[in-house]
Amino acid sequence: MKRVGLGLVAWGLTFSLGVLPAWAAGRPVAFPSTDGVTIAGEFFETNARPAPAVVLVHMLSRNKSDWGGLPDRIRDAGMTALTIDLRGHGQSSGSAQNLPAMVQDVRAAVQWLSTRPNVRPDAIAVVGASLGASLALLAAPDLPQVRAVAAISPSSDYRGLRTDTGLIKRIGPREQVVSTAVAHGTPLLDRDPDLARALVDWLRRSLPS
Repeated sequence: MKRVGLGLVAWGLTFSLGVLPAWAAGRPVAFPSTDGVTIAGEFFETNARPAPAVVLVHMLSRNKSDWGGLPDRIRDAGMTALTIDLRGHGQSSGSAQNLPAMVQDVRAAVQWLSTRPNVRPDAIAVVGASLGASLALLAAPDLPQVRAVAAISPSSDYRGLRTDTGLIKRIGPREQVVSTAVAHGTPLLDRDPDLARALVDWLRRSLPS
């Protein structure tokens, strides 16, 4: 399976808090995970047709709104975005205690997104933060639709979810960006506006248009 690359974002030292832009809402959607759990999502469809697309996977105890204005930035850049509530979070059913089962939720999101009529099924990326980063890395190797993965504040062992070097090699070449902001996961994107721009630019370069 061809991979464009793996983007890793780490956290660093200091950065002042930026002003968050206003953002528009996407369209509410829902679909089943592979074991029947209902996954709630928000669909931000770009005007470009067909378009590459991005699945955004939130942190533990957060929900799909955790990404703030990033889905709109992705949409404005000519890509469609899908934010999801992992099982047991937000408006999704199921238990938030079973972290390994959440890998199925990410796979189901990619499968659902790849069947949208205006999405390129061969040009999908998964972006995850903290827990979401581990889930994205674990889900991606088995999904031929996924061309790129971005992991924000990744961990090699997140509460038993292991992402070892063998897994990373299966995904593809690595490109690393280090922020100087004091934050973990999605708050990095709020505290470091350059990081959010770099992520969107990386997605545009990594996904075929």
